Amino acid sequence: MTQANENPEINEQEKVEEQVQETTVETEEQPIEAELAGCYARINELETYIAEADKREQDIQLRAQAEIQNMRRRAEQEVEKAHKFALEKFSKELLTVVDNLERGLAALDKAVSDETTQALVDGVEMTHKEFISTLAKFGVQAVGAVGEVFNPELHQAISMQPAEGIDANHISQVLQKGYTLQGRVLRPAMVMVAA
Repeated sequence: MTQANENPEINEQEKVEEQVQETTVETEEQPIEAELAGCYARINELETYIAEADKREQDIQLRAQAEIQNMRRRAEQEVEKAHKFALEKFSKELLTVVDNLERGLAALDKAVSDETTQALVDGVEMTHKEFISTLAKFGVQAVGAVGEVFNPELHQAISMQPAEGIDANHISQVLQKGYTLQGRVLRPAMVMVAA
C-alpha cells in the first residue's frame, strides 16, 4: 500500500497503458469484425450468384431439350408427309390417263354394234376399273358426283343452272372428275351446280 501511495506516477502510467491496450484491442476487433462482415456479405452474394447461375443453366438445358424434341417431331412430320405425298406429281400425271380411258369408254358405248366390239369395251372397262383400284390403293380417290353438295374446297363451279330433281347448291353435272391424294386435292372437280 505504501508503494502505491509513494509512486502515483507509476500507478497512473499503468492505468494509461491498460487503457491503451484496451483501446488497441477494441480497435483491432472493430476492423476484423467489419472485414468479417464484409466477407460474409461477399459469401452470401456469391452463393446467390451461384444459385441463379444454376437456375439459368437448368433453364438453358430445358430449352435445349425442348428444341431438340420439336426438331425431332418436325422431322418426323416432314418424313411422314414426304411418304404420304411422294406420289402427288406422279398421280397428277396418271389422272390424264384415267380421263382418256373414260372418254374412250364413252365413245365405245355409243359405237358398240356387235360382240367383237363389245369384247373391246369389256377389256377397256376392266382396265379402267383396275387402274382406278390401283390408284385407290395409294390413296387417290375420285370426288365430284351428281347430287353431292357443292364444296368449294373439292369442286370448281363452272356455272349455276336450275336442274330438275336436284336441290339448290348440289352438283347437277360433272364435266371433269376431281381427285384427292390422302385427303389433299390433286385436282378439283369441274362441275355445274343447281341453282
